[in-house]
Amino acid sequence: MYNYTKHYINGEWVESTGSETIDVINPATEEKIGEISSGTKEDLDMAVKAAKAAFPTFSQTSKEERIKLLERIANEYEKRKDDFIKIITEELGSPVSFSEKVQYQMGLNHFKATAEVLRNFAFSEERENSYIQKDAIGVAGLITPWNFPTNQIATKLASALAAGSTVVFKPASNTPFASILLVEVLEKAGVPKGVVNLVNGKGSTIGNGISSHPDIDFVSFTGSGKVGTTIMKNAAEDIKKVALELGGKSPIVVLDDANIEVAARTAISNIATNTGQVCTAGTRIFIPKAMHDQFVKKVKELVDEYPVGDPKDEHTFTGPQVSEEQWDIVQDYIKKGIDSGAELIVGGEGKPEELDTGYYSRITMFTNVDHESTLAQEEIFGPVMTVFTYETIEEAIELANDVVFGLAGYVVGNDPKKLTKVAKSLRAGRIVVNNSDKDFTAPFGGFKQSGIGREWGDYGIEEFLEPKTITGLPR
Repeated sequence: MYNYTKHYINGEWVESTGSETIDVINPATEEKIGEISSGTKEDLDMAVKAAKAAFPTFSQTSKEERIKLLERIANEYEKRKDDFIKIITEELGSPVSFSEKVQYQMGLNHFKATAEVLRNFAFSEERENSYIQKDAIGVAGLITPWNFPTNQIATKLASALAAGSTVVFKPASNTPFASILLVEVLEKAGVPKGVVNLVNGKGSTIGNGISSHPDIDFVSFTGSGKVGTTIMKNAAEDIKKVALELGGKSPIVVLDDANIEVAARTAISNIATNTGQVCTAGTRIFIPKAMHDQFVKKVKELVDEYPVGDPKDEHTFTGPQVSEEQWDIVQDYIKKGIDSGAELIVGGEGKPEELDTGYYSRITMFTNVDHESTLAQEEIFGPVMTVFTYETIEEAIELANDVVFGLAGYVVGNDPKKLTKVAKSLRAGRIVVNNSDKDFTAPFGGFKQSGIGREWGDYGIEEFLEPKTITGLPR
């Protein structure tokens, strides 16, 4: 059992001022694996006070000092690899192979990449009659989701530390233990007291408290659009800067010269990876009309190669939904799809066979879907995909862009001109051509209702800085 009922404030693990706790459930077994404290306003106030007090000193540390700090964090992080993998597999239900290759690794990559980017990052510049200085923004409030317990907090923390900002953060209550482990890593790496503070608790108390706190200068949030709207409203009261990474309904555009098996595997893996609980997941596939039947046949042939099952089994590709609530949401969308008359290709309602315990969903695909329907327009955050056909590239681009989201997009094919045209025409923050590798130094964020601001690399550091213009300095 993981019983972490303390918060990390001003370099110490301290008892909460309240007595309420929150149970953490293993989604594969439906059993309680631990509990955390449900933090109070007083807990948050203490954390913010500590971060505010630490800011004047930490913000004046040199770039070289902060590079060394990030390097020490990465080094200590690697020492706890097995612990991260175990905890993420248990609290999220992430398959152990995915916990190692993606969940653990992405967190490490952010600390390493940010340290490298920081080496060549300029905190000042001179223009014709101006000196521009980039100052740390102040106390940053970070609110992170449950689907990538190390990735989301690592990118925000790395950027904040690189910029010289101090931090108060709240991880998701479903998956808090990876963040607690990360704080242990930060302690070991020698992060100064008050620079990073962790307060667990409910979004209604700690999340809202962060976004409305007068002594927090910037809020970086990853999560749902509904909560993002609330954060913007709270932050508006004292004109607080916000960065939001929200939902997605990302398209996969398959060109007419694409390999049909590559297209099918791209589609299946997008919704099977992390049980479809990925904001950038390609959940709408656009296939040339002449290739539709061949594509459907190939999906049916291949889907069993992405087994749903026990996260501790190294052969499992897809684990459970994170919670019973999330399972219910996914099941409701599948039912809506069936009731709407969409044609089921694979999957459907209920749990896979022989998986009665655990919040498991079937990998599900629909075709003949009304593009204006709920199934086609809303983010499901589960292993559910809709398939559409097109006759011209222009039609595919128009349909792909016809949603309120714009976080990611995918293109599969061979013709360089067509690949380029589609990739440059999709209205989204990150476009992946032929399943290319991630670039942890390139900006990550969304268009439209997928968010505001950017993370990763130098763009991520910029979010935690305020440019100051000085004119008339002696030369």
